[in-house]
Amino acid sequence: MSTINQSGWRPTTPEAGEASGATFTGNRALMLEEPLIFEIGSSDTTGVDFGEMPEGKSRLGGLERKSIGLPGLSEPETVRHYTRLSRQNYAIDLGLFPLGSCTMKHNPRLNERVARLPGFADLHPLTPVDSAQGAFEVIDQLAHWLITLTGMHSVAMSPKAGAHGELCGVLAIRAALEARGEGDRKILLVPISAHGTNPATAAFANFTVEDIPATDDGRVDLEALKARLGPDIAGVMITNPNTCGLFERDMKAISDAVHAAGGYVYCDGANFNAIVGRVRPGDLGIDAMHINLHKTFSTPHGGGGPGSGPVVLSEALTPYAPLPFVEKDGAGYRLVEEETAGEHHAGTFGRMVAFHGQMGMFTRALTYILSHGADGLRQVAEDSVLNANYILRSMEDVLDAPFAKSGPCMHEAIFSDEGLPEGFSTIDIAKALIDEGYHPMTMYFPLVVHGAMLVEPTETESKAALDQFIGAFRSVAARARNGDPSVKTAPHFAPRRRLDETLAARKPVLAWKDPDVAQAAE
Repeated sequence: MSTINQSGWRPTTPEAGEASGATFTGNRALMLEEPLIFEIGSSDTTGVDFGEMPEGKSRLGGLERKSIGLPGLSEPETVRHYTRLSRQNYAIDLGLFPLGSCTMKHNPRLNERVARLPGFADLHPLTPVDSAQGAFEVIDQLAHWLITLTGMHSVAMSPKAGAHGELCGVLAIRAALEARGEGDRKILLVPISAHGTNPATAAFANFTVEDIPATDDGRVDLEALKARLGPDIAGVMITNPNTCGLFERDMKAISDAVHAAGGYVYCDGANFNAIVGRVRPGDLGIDAMHINLHKTFSTPHGGGGPGSGPVVLSEALTPYAPLPFVEKDGAGYRLVEEETAGEHHAGTFGRMVAFHGQMGMFTRALTYILSHGADGLRQVAEDSVLNANYILRSMEDVLDAPFAKSGPCMHEAIFSDEGLPEGFSTIDIAKALIDEGYHPMTMYFPLVVHGAMLVEPTETESKAALDQFIGAFRSVAARARNGDPSVKTAPHFAPRRRLDETLAARKPVLAWKDPDVAQAAE
């Protein structure tokens, strides 16, 4: 068995049944084995030399800690530890990121350079308005282009993420209903092909959620929707393109029906990347839609930085948008933080955040929009859809593609585990892809597809990159279909083998305990 010596180094020896390729160090070439930081260092040592500390009287009344239990490491040890950990993390800068429903595309370095310019990167949120005119101009320009690209009436820039933007739109809908004396409309209809955050947001805003079924081709059942409309319906939350990777062709008819019944239409804009420059949601009767700047306009996704979810609004919902907002005032800009009589924000539901939004996201998104131009943004949508359809048609003979006959997909292709031999499932395909050097695709979502595998290649991948991924994906799928037992035990080459993820989620170990101390206590 592996042991850990005093320096934290963990020599290994092959165990029964283990591949003969095991090494003494546990390393596999440059795939370095890395213990926990507590196993490397010791709380009895420190990486810094301190002089003798003078005795002093404690002011904590005997409540002071005797030890904080943190390992003491030198600077090289610390740097090497976190560098080695970073090598075990998959990133868009390493390869194609097939995660569906979340557009994980390359973030142009030009965007990063602009976001780091002095005056943007070091701008304090309490900077006086007179000293932040350039920042407010960026916000105003970005707002202009978001309105232009969506064909909407106004935009709330302050929401900090997609789900936060959903909440903004739903609160605006609630405020609009209350303003016209119809606050008793408490039901929001949510198609089963919508993003999972949609029903959660509706419930959080004190609405009751009712599902709308899908047709066999993966789209909203228009007739079922119409049949449920009535005086108790506040509106519908719909994802378009939906999570089946399909465009809702009846979107205008859906909007017209909801409006005729006195409701509002919220559109989840997380998949706007598939239609930017091609379709204006405002033309489809949308009343509110959030835009994930960290998806459509390439700002860092996930661990790369904070999100940003501006919400574009129809003329009907504009008066109820949140504060604050930037407004052109003569030759300059001002920040409106109070309700104003007239057209804009007269019935605002209030603030959502302390300040004005994510400045770093605004600069990146505006840079992306201006550097691409109208034709470039249109090509973004076209190429993302083209790449997804290339993957769909390249895989449909080895994996079940439930909506392949529904026509071309949008920016993401969906597969299922239907047809795999007994005992093999989506999780096996995903784990085997790790051995091929890829982060797995989205698994088991959307729920309308059994064993779903949702793949979104984005527009930033070349044909060569797609061909390599397709080759790996086909290889893994073919091995699973042939009952290859090695697929059931993958990954074999990752720093860790297959884990019990259910147990880890239900009983996470959140604090490290010295095994020697724990054994002595027993």
